[in-house]
Amino acid sequence: MKKVLLPLAFGLSCLLHLHAIPPPGVSPAKEAPSRITKSGGIERDYRAGKLTEAQEKIVIALAKKQGVAKVVRISTIHFHPSAARGIRVEGAQETNGREVSYKTLSVNFKPWFHRGGGPRKEDAQMGDFWAGKAYERKKTILRIGETEYLCGSIRGIEIEECEAILSLFLAGKFTYSPNPRINDRLLGQVDWSKPNRFSKRGNDISVGFPHKGGHGSGFFDLQVDFVDGKLNIKQMFQAIP
Repeated sequence: MKKVLLPLAFGLSCLLHLHAIPPPGVSPAKEAPSRITKSGGIERDYRAGKLTEAQEKIVIALAKKQGVAKVVRISTIHFHPSAARGIRVEGAQETNGREVSYKTLSVNFKPWFHRGGGPRKEDAQMGDFWAGKAYERKKTILRIGETEYLCGSIRGIEIEECEAILSLFLAGKFTYSPNPRINDRLLGQVDWSKPNRFSKRGNDISVGFPHKGGHGSGFFDLQVDFVDGKLNIKQMFQAIP
């Protein structure tokens, strides 16, 4: 699915603007109520459609067949900009030092899938559900105080520096260059608690975060300066599905 990357702010040619956002988890914009529930050792996030108990049993059986030994999370997702939806299954996490690994599986459901679409030859199918093989995901643990955050990718930058930058984003303690297209409302859409990546090349630092809307809602890419404990956003891009 093609994503469009839109620039939101450029350079440091303007005077810095001090930015303050509400505490983590609070947004100026009204957010949809959480649909996350947990029972039987499985967390469920059915924001894109609810599965019945019988359908869940099929999804769990299919996941085990395709490589997810123990299912701990099931979520339903939108495939923006189409009307199609899907199901994501996650397995139990294994921790080795700072690295966390787990299996994840994308499951398709015929009534929700793209019209005319169906399983591939190599997919496993149970009733109206089908899926390919599960794949392993690895993330790095970042610690801010007593709270741990999982980051998808860290390249060319020390974990301690990532933690220092993340702590400032979570606290809203950063600046940005004034621009009509970057504002508190837009920054309030960034999910600071779920860092996608940190990377550094020379003195250039890039950080990625998802949209608060969850999977399929796009993400944000920020180019930042981090000098003497102070954080400034130089450029900001939004990826729109």
